[in-house]
Amino acid sequence: MATPGMEDYIEQIYLQYELRGEARVSDIAEALAVQPSSVTKMAQRLHKEGYVYYERYRGLELTARGMKFGKKLVRRHELLEEFLRLIGVEEGNIYNDVEGIEHHLSWNAIDRITDLVEAMEESPEFLKKLERIRS
Repeated sequence: MATPGMEDYIEQIYLQYELRGEARVSDIAEALAVQPSSVTKMAQRLHKEGYVYYERYRGLELTARGMKFGKKLVRRHELLEEFLRLIGVEEGNIYNDVEGIEHHLSWNAIDRITDLVEAMEESPEFLKKLERIRS
């Protein structure tokens, strides 16, 4: 089972790979605001856990398991951002709020939020009612 810290690294490796076609230690360090040595240590740990292929002085590559999990983590993040927007959280607060809650919700809770977001998007009347309540 991945820890919240491991999840942050896997998510960032996935995003870097999607954005640039590669995930370099220096890019991960910059994105997470950590030292490259911290990325290297975590990469070694993620390699042992079967999430990444790590070879010294080379970029990081997600295994099939890591790729699947990375995609799931990114989707969780996007879903929570979407949910917070729908319920009217101010745009400037959304990123920090998501970072604060994403590791504390069970996957079952994420599934239920997914259901709620889908229902809200299919019901403009509900969104209007929510807007009236907030006003």
